[in-house]
Amino acid sequence: MNFGRGPSVVLNVGGTRYSFSREVLKDFPLRRVSRLHGCLSEQDVLEVCDDYDRERNEYFFDRHSEAFGFIMLYVRHGHLRFVPHMCELSFYNEMIYWGLEGSHLDYCCQRRLDDRMSETRTYYAAEEPPGEAAGRPEGKGRRPPGAEGGKWLERMRRTFEEPTSSVAAQILATVSILFVIVSMVVLCASTLPEWRAPENRSVEEQSRYTAESVREPSGIIEAICIGWFTAECIVRFIVSKNKCEFVRRPLNIIDLLAITPYYISVLMTVLTGENSQLQRAGVTLRVLRMMRIFWVIKLARHFIGLQTLGLTLKRCYREMVMLLVFICVAMAIFSALSQLLENGLDLGTKNKDYASIPAACWWVIISMTTVGYGDMCPITVPGRILGGICVVSGIVLLALPITFIYHSFVQCYHELKFRSARYGRSLSAEFLN
Repeated sequence: MNFGRGPSVVLNVGGTRYSFSREVLKDFPLRRVSRLHGCLSEQDVLEVCDDYDRERNEYFFDRHSEAFGFIMLYVRHGHLRFVPHMCELSFYNEMIYWGLEGSHLDYCCQRRLDDRMSETRTYYAAEEPPGEAAGRPEGKGRRPPGAEGGKWLERMRRTFEEPTSSVAAQILATVSILFVIVSMVVLCASTLPEWRAPENRSVEEQSRYTAESVREPSGIIEAICIGWFTAECIVRFIVSKNKCEFVRRPLNIIDLLAITPYYISVLMTVLTGENSQLQRAGVTLRVLRMMRIFWVIKLARHFIGLQTLGLTLKRCYREMVMLLVFICVAMAIFSALSQLLENGLDLGTKNKDYASIPAACWWVIISMTTVGYGDMCPITVPGRILGGICVVSGIVLLALPITFIYHSFVQCYHELKFRSARYGRSLSAEFLN
């Protein structure tokens, strides 16, 4: 510390005094307290605290003393919990003032804070870095060169990435959803026999992108939808902050997989001709055209439920792998035993459905998941007993990781709901203005 004298520093928080050495303040876990070490003048000190006594080298903070006591327990022991009988939001406000975040709370308190924020639709912005917010009037200050352009790009990015961030974002999301729905309806209707042309074209002929097919209503609608999705993807790529990160995102990869087949099919038609052998085969083009079903996943950008499902699968991949390992081990055991009991032993009755272990694996998987199609069933008494054990084991094994996946799903839902509520506040402000 380059300001003040004396070997120790006294912090007075709401009437409670804490004494520290100067060296301790340099790497203090609380960002606001550590800022005192770099103060060069009394003006710098008053930007950090509320008052200062030069003679006693005492710094005054008009904050909640009991809340700061719990924060000091975190500094000493590494565990941060809420103050009993104190509002969670008020304590979180104290945390932000001293430079802590919600991630510093213990897990149980994080859940309480997320629930409370979701209920009240409250959002506390993180404190600005030292030297930016301190001493600057609210809503004023100099903007660095290029700030206007950066602000415009950020607004555009939020408009395309966050459907609840503004009125324009909601309109854009609604239009995008309508295009997805129209495209899916056209795709499903194109498989109906009544949708075919009067000359009753074959499926292979329907898969071609000829000049006549483009002029048809379905071709026009498909071209318009592809044009919209392409323009949307290009604009989102242009306004993105990190282009490499943009390309690696799963939803953007899905967008690319849904858009590319159309252009590949058109390009193949242009290069190979409308009546080439590749066109008459039609298998490749039908597969590419059917990949448009991936457009349904584009709805994940606009619905919290689909986002929650994707985020849960991403966070619970260990539990999912563990679940698959359980199923594979049980499948190997029960399929071998069922094949032995139903077909491997000379008991006078052989079940041809269990002629091999791979064939028995199908029966094991539909039994463990309690689907039970009925296409395969044991006929011997030992086989039926084994079947009952297989069903019960499947219920138990599938239920074991469900608890972890459920808790992760609830946590992901609260996080995404809180983020949506945060942008909803900016949307309400835009309506008011």
